[in-house]
Amino acid sequence: AVVAARPEEDYSRYDNFEINEIIDNLRLLKSYNHCFLGTGKCTPEGSDFKKWIPDAVQTSCGKCSDKQKVLVAKVINATIKKLPEDWEKLNMAHNPDGKFD
Repeated sequence: AVVAARPEEDYSRYDNFEINEIIDNLRLLKSYNHCFLGTGKCTPEGSDFKKWIPDAVQTSCGKCSDKQKVLVAKVINATIKKLPEDWEKLNMAHNPDGKFD
């Protein structure tokens, strides 16, 4: 899972995050993926999302709200479709043995 899990902090402010603005703009989607991969700069939101990725992967977004699960699914699907090489890198970074597929 690529975007938002909620560890102990309350990140419900991201429940209504405008994810379509990112997934519909290849430049923005690439920018966020580069943030997540540590190869580019992060926005404040991107930094938060990046921190949550390991937990989201390991718990299948178990701490995500229902709205956040939808956002995560949208980002994953857009990344797989539009940036498959970035998806492979993200998956290898956070799920190298395929344990959480």
